[in-house]
Amino acid sequence: MKIDRFLKSALVGFAVSVSAVSTGHAQTISVMTGETSQSLNVSMNRAVVVESEVPFAELSIANPGIADISTLSDRTIYVLGRAPGRTTLTLLGPDGRLITNVDVRVTPDVAEFKERLRQILPGEAIEVRTANDGIVLSGTVSSIQKLDRALDLANRYAPDRVSNLMMVGGTQQVMLKVRFSEMERSVAKGLNGGLASTFAGNDVAGNAGLGAGQLVPDTTLGTDEAAELLLAGEAVGQFGIGFNLGNVAISALLEALETKGLVRTLAEPNLVALSGQEARFLAGGEYPIPVQDDDGGISVEYKPFGIELRFTPRVVDGDLINLQLNAAVSAIDEDTSVSTSESITINAFRRRETSTVVEMRDGESFAIAGLIEDDFSDAISQVPWLGDVPILGALFRSSSYQRRQSELVVIITAHLVTPTRGEALAMPTDRVRIPTENELFLFGKTVGGENIQGTPAAEVAKQDFTGSYGYVME
Repeated sequence: MKIDRFLKSALVGFAVSVSAVSTGHAQTISVMTGETSQSLNVSMNRAVVVESEVPFAELSIANPGIADISTLSDRTIYVLGRAPGRTTLTLLGPDGRLITNVDVRVTPDVAEFKERLRQILPGEAIEVRTANDGIVLSGTVSSIQKLDRALDLANRYAPDRVSNLMMVGGTQQVMLKVRFSEMERSVAKGLNGGLASTFAGNDVAGNAGLGAGQLVPDTTLGTDEAAELLLAGEAVGQFGIGFNLGNVAISALLEALETKGLVRTLAEPNLVALSGQEARFLAGGEYPIPVQDDDGGISVEYKPFGIELRFTPRVVDGDLINLQLNAAVSAIDEDTSVSTSESITINAFRRRETSTVVEMRDGESFAIAGLIEDDFSDAISQVPWLGDVPILGALFRSSSYQRRQSELVVIITAHLVTPTRGEALAMPTDRVRIPTENELFLFGKTVGGENIQGTPAAEVAKQDFTGSYGYVME
């Protein structure tokens, strides 16, 4: 029992001694922690002088690349901002104890930036703030152009560290009105003449012919019937005469034809788009075109045709609009085609297209494209020498004359627009009503009476015009 008590007493004493040694080592290390007394804001490339209430013996900066420090006295510190960022300034007393920690924040020089912003963009409500090592812009500007100018200036002071929270005020939706107008005139004239004769006798028979006139095949010249010249049934503008002189029959043919044509094309697409966004418009169809693939098979691709419009508006400043435009009018040309080995006929396209970039103000118009084309051709085929004989030479020659004139103008008009109530917009079908059976069968009307319910006319009729309204002229 005595031995057990001795062993227990020895173990307890050893444990106390180990605990005392461990506690003694823990007290030899002391971490000096102190709350940040205050934050110090320093502009980049600017200096700030800081004074301490108590004298200090040592000071240090955590990141010298952000801020540089130097002592002017035992109470005064010179702090220079070098790069945007955040670091800590530590002050120690003569006994080595911590006096305080100062949070140093180096930001871009927004004071100079604000001054330059007021000079370049006067009257714009732009707010400037700093965030970490960047600049935050907020507020409302009058145009996208001025917004871009503010961002470019901010990047000079904080490259790639600018946050844009600005909004563009005013109207930012553009309606573009495009008018295609084309007139085409064509004239073709032709004059052909021919002279034929036959003769028959007791011993001799024969016939002769000169010129370009065409007679009906198997015409019996040299007989009694030859006096009545038979003309081609499909001919237009032909005049012929035939007569006999004894055994000789003479026939004369004159063809005169004049063709005139007039084509008028007018297309007027309208389209609305938000500033900076592309808008597309197509009124027409798609034409199937067979295409041979790598395996020898035939696939079908579709080519659009009709009225095409694609534009991107940008409201630059106030009512100044920048337009990037591509407009085209195309149609299937049945006069020109190509045939493939598989007996497939593909028609060509007639296309008028314009692509440009212009600037205009609200309501202004531009004639962005114009084309005047005048094609002329003539040709004469004649019998040598005989075709040069005045008057009678017309029977021995063929003359043709063709002239084609076309004129194309493309006019655009841009408007700044805002949304409105649906009841104030007119539709082509608003005033058209399907006829009743009595109107159709008894009175022969294909369209019923006008229906103004729910139309702009009905909307105006509901308005109250009591009181002063209209224009006042003094």
